[in-house]
Amino acid sequence: MFKRTLAILAATAFWFVFVCVLWVLALRVFPPPVTWVMVTQSNELGSVQREWVPLDRMADNMPLAVIASEDQRFLHHHGFSWKAIRKAMEYNEKKKGKKVKGASTISQQTAKNVFCWPGRTFIRKGLEAWFTVLIETLWSKERIIEVYLNVAETGKGRFGAQATAQACFKHSSERLTVSECALIAAVLPLPRKFNACAPS
Repeated sequence: MFKRTLAILAATAFWFVFVCVLWVLALRVFPPPVTWVMVTQSNELGSVQREWVPLDRMADNMPLAVIASEDQRFLHHHGFSWKAIRKAMEYNEKKKGKKVKGASTISQQTAKNVFCWPGRTFIRKGLEAWFTVLIETLWSKERIIEVYLNVAETGKGRFGAQATAQACFKHSSERLTVSECALIAAVLPLPRKFNACAPS
């Protein structure tokens, strides 16, 4: 009985890893078809705005603006910023839960957006960490930022830099100015509250 249980667990673990690796490898080449948040927003609003644009067809300042605002060590870490995690833990300990500060890197946010569902459960955070390791191993940094800039929520019902560029500035993400890139990056922490079309 013990050997059979062990064999089942080993087979389950093998197939879990195998499927995850295949999934991540597929999305290294193909755009993610949909995310959990997109489905949720579509159900709430009736539809969402989204158009996939390759990184080389975006303004150079778009990834720079996002890295500057969200994760300045993006090109140097391997998916996790331990320094930021430590600072967030110290901050949250002082605030005693009044205002929770996160420490997610762009890689973690990409893994969460593409492969996981919203929430703060240990299972979801564990899967986020697992997929962060996989995309950092199997994707390039360019691919990670490209996927992030196409799936991140950039406004109510809008996903990706292209959707907000067209909705707010009436042109493609390739023609975004420095200030427009900064406006899109600025709404990322609270995309349903902040609006790049009408900044406060």
